Amino acid sequence: MEQVVLVNERDQELGVMEKMEAHEKALLHRAFSVFVFNQSGELLLQQRALDKYHSGGLWTNTCCSHPRPNELVADAASRRLREEMGFEVPLEKVFDFVYQASFDNGLTEHEFDHVFIGYYDGSIQVNPAEVNDYVYRSMESIQQSLETHDGLFTAWFEIIFPKMMQWWQQHYDHKLA
Repeated sequence: MEQVVLVNERDQELGVMEKMEAHEKALLHRAFSVFVFNQSGELLLQQRALDKYHSGGLWTNTCCSHPRPNELVADAASRRLREEMGFEVPLEKVFDFVYQASFDNGLTEHEFDHVFIGYYDGSIQVNPAEVNDYVYRSMESIQQSLETHDGLFTAWFEIIFPKMMQWWQQHYDHKLA
């Protein structure tokens, strides 16, 4: 039984709960999102496996999940990147935020989300239980798709992308120097 860490709005731990119960009750819990860029500045997107418990088949950031109880968020982000996409890279936390998104199946993501970035140009070995497909796309083309194609991306990606776009515009060019 997978558990999540319940937190308050300051990311202070309040306890643990079974993952599905936390999503059914819309309780705030700790999560992370990973954004991996290649040397061309393109973002690695994944299409969630079609049979995921929510948002199956939708496109989203490189990887996202929840740390286990007593697991450091950065360690969890590296673990899930390896488990979902088949590679590891150094990750850097760039910001965090709280969001809430409800789904048609009655579940709600209410997360204190730690956002990490990394850079990678190597081979990718996806876990088919987690990932249906993947693609590198420019930030501009992703933004255009978000504006013109409803229902293509996960709810949290639609929330987080403007924040990541702002970060990327302010910082990305400096990473290449």
